[in-house]
Formats: sequence, C-alpha cells, structure tokens
Amino acid sequence: MSYERRLNVVAALVPLVIGVAAAIMSWNLGVGSLSAPGPGMWPLVVSVAMVITAAVLVLQSRPRGDEERFTKDVVTVAIAAASLIGYAFLFELVGFEVPTIALLVLWLKGLGRESWPVTAVVSVVATAALYLLFITGLGVSLPHIIQL
Repeated sequence: MSYERRLNVVAALVPLVIGVAAAIMSWNLGVGSLSAPGPGMWPLVVSVAMVITAAVLVLQSRPRGDEERFTKDVVTVAIAAASLIGYAFLFELVGFEVPTIALLVLWLKGLGRESWPVTAVVSVVATAALYLLFITGLGVSLPHIIQL
C-alpha cells in the first residue's frame, strides 16, 4: 500500500471510528420509535450516515494525485479542532461566557492574526449576542456565570 493510499485510508478511518462511537452513544440515549423518537434518534441517523460515507471513502481510497500536502494550514486546522475539544470541556466547568470569549480570541488573534481591537470587540459582541439569543431569547439552559 502506497504512502498516499495509507494517508487516504487513515483520513477515512477517523470519521468512521467517530461515527461508530457516536452511534453507540446515540443508541445508549434511547432511539425510541418512528412515532415516538427518543433523544438518540437523530444522532443515530447522522452517525449511521457518517459511517456509510466514511466506509465509501475507505473503499475509494486509492490516490488520485490531487491530495493536499501537509502544510502549515493543516496545523491551523488541527489547533482549531483541538481548541473546540477544550471549549467543550471548559464549557461544562466554568460556563458559557469565558470559554466562548477565549475561543474567539484564539481563533481571531492566534489563528486569524486580527488586530487586538478587532479581536476584543468581535469576541465580546459575539459572546453577548449568543448569550442574548440562546439564554435570554430562546431560554436554552446553558451553564453560564452572568445572570441577567
């Protein structure tokens, strides 16, 4: 198996494994029935679609010559993905506001190289808008530290 093919197989196996894990967790939530779907119904549907798509990618993994090389941009994507995992972890520990501002600062200043004034304004305004939309407007129960 060529190096390019191995890379394509690994790139397809990652979403396959994530899809299988998500399907198992969805099943554990309770699928219910079509007339009375449980909380795991739609996550299971999406997980199965993800597994099928990833399996097709594994089967079609032969190199085509247009594969993207590993560059600095790939590192940026990896940092952004890892920061989302950190965001999800911090979200439960300290609430919505602090991790959201921190994530936006990282993305805007660290990854996007925006100026500090733009980073500060966008981070605070976007967090406030999300707070007003989800917590105040829609009444979504999110962990948060600011009480309005």
